[in-house]
Amino acid sequence: MKKNTLALTLIFCLFFLWAISSNLLPTMIRQLMKTCELNTFEASFTESAYWLAYFICPIPIAMYMKRFSYRSGIILGLLLAAFGGLLFFPAAIVKSYGVYLCIFFIIATGMCFLETAANPYVTTLGDPQTAPRRLNLAQSFNGLGAFVSAMFLSKLVLSGQSYTRDTIPADFPGGWEGYIQTETDSMKTPYLILASILIVVAVILMMVKLPKVAEEEEENQEGKKLIDFSTLRHPHLKWGVIAQFFYNGGQTAINSLFLVYCCTYVGIDEDIATTFFGLYMLAFLLGRWIGTMLMVKFAPEKMLLVYGVANVLLCIVVTSFGGMVGLYAMLAISFFMSIMYPTQFSLAIDGLGEQTKSGSAFLVMAIVGNACVPQFTAYIMHANEHIYQIAYIVPMVCFAVCAWYGFSYKKLRAKR
Repeated sequence: MKKNTLALTLIFCLFFLWAISSNLLPTMIRQLMKTCELNTFEASFTESAYWLAYFICPIPIAMYMKRFSYRSGIILGLLLAAFGGLLFFPAAIVKSYGVYLCIFFIIATGMCFLETAANPYVTTLGDPQTAPRRLNLAQSFNGLGAFVSAMFLSKLVLSGQSYTRDTIPADFPGGWEGYIQTETDSMKTPYLILASILIVVAVILMMVKLPKVAEEEEENQEGKKLIDFSTLRHPHLKWGVIAQFFYNGGQTAINSLFLVYCCTYVGIDEDIATTFFGLYMLAFLLGRWIGTMLMVKFAPEKMLLVYGVANVLLCIVVTSFGGMVGLYAMLAISFFMSIMYPTQFSLAIDGLGEQTKSGSAFLVMAIVGNACVPQFTAYIMHANEHIYQIAYIVPMVCFAVCAWYGFSYKKLRAKR
């Protein structure tokens, strides 16, 4: 394990970076509602543009890494995501929602390289028995990135001013166009910071040799399939992909609409809402750390079952009460969501051997749940403004599927 310390450290950094990228989306949804004059449903397609890349790209990415290596895929992903971040500067001139959607797709494609490589790479760098715990530890850095993005970077973007053409003060510098330009320019800063860090990490990885794991040592490129669809014959992987689809959709439905829920429906000021969003992500981070420690004593599939049931009950609270009660329930939901993604991922690829990269690609593709479930949730919320909280029935169903996967895992694993 000691020889893998440097490699694990660098890979842990990747979890931090893609969390910053994906967890800026709720802030951008709120901001684009202002700068592009969108309603809740229209703005939710920001998530679609980002997460659609995770459905389209994983198989080509897995083929690329099968042909070359995890390391080359990670470096290419870092540079591609950095390029996307820098595109926010010309986009601030164009000020087109369509352009922003294209940029989010480019950034997500780069991040997709990182996720397709990093998740299975962490599980293979060490004892297979401790893979779920190791991946949860890595994902705790994902939680840290989410916290930094929500608590700090969101405040660089959201000004606390929310005007319409009818309510903007007459003495506002530059009038309506000046207001829109100011709000548009504020979106560039976090992406400049992110792009700079991505480039630095890419340069470091170019200079550092990462260890090849067993599956890469054994692979003979000639005569090997670049992507193996037969991997889906493993029941625990097939149902793991389904569970990941629902988990990702449920998590993102809550994440992406959090600031909209706070500001539009509960009536909280943006400054206070971003602080709550930071606390929401802090709960997620604490959940990852605590869950990783608990996994030393408790089986991952049993923890998945308990956490899934807890979130079903908490979604019922949100649906029943809404308002501030629902908001506090969401903080608890964040805590219990924390271990679900990495736990399902590591359980699903357990024992796949040389099919791990293919399995990883299919699991990353399941993130397409983020591109459709949140939009369905946003539509229900927008169409039922007086009982907006009813929309949280959707993530409730998603978490129920995850709980079922935890409950059924041993039987599914025994069928392989």
